[in-house]
Amino acid sequence: MNNLITEEGYKRLQEEFDRLKKQRPEIIKSISVARAQGDLSENAEYHAAKEKQKFLENKISEIAKRLGSVKVIKTSQINTDRVSFGSKVLLYDIDNDSEISYRIVGQDETDPQNGMISVTSPIGRALIGKAVGEEVTIKIPSGIKHFEIEEITV
Repeated sequence: MNNLITEEGYKRLQEEFDRLKKQRPEIIKSISVARAQGDLSENAEYHAAKEKQKFLENKISEIAKRLGSVKVIKTSQINTDRVSFGSKVLLYDIDNDSEISYRIVGQDETDPQNGMISVTSPIGRALIGKAVGEEVTIKIPSGIKHFEIEEITV
């Protein structure tokens, strides 16, 4: 399941890839300008620009590799009878008498502060396959949590 990604996650990753590629000419220009200033061995601007270029190229390569290895899951085709990859799950936190919502996503799009949790996280793994009305006990780093599944949507 490590290589799954939602359509939205794939789009965001592709946009980041495109944005980074558009930075290439600017960095090449800054290297050229710094190179024209003379002695490269003592030219801090040149070395900083080369480091920035190296970082950018590594990031572009990393994202290209990720884009080439993922399987895009169409969330519109998700069955809402049970929690699955791409599901949005409304949970009742039995311990805190509150509700919390999560979307089960791939590792490339995990953002816990915005309710996007990895399918491989303790909560994600515990929720997969469960149905509305089921209670789930999950061991997380901060202890044991008890939830009831209230709603499953896409």
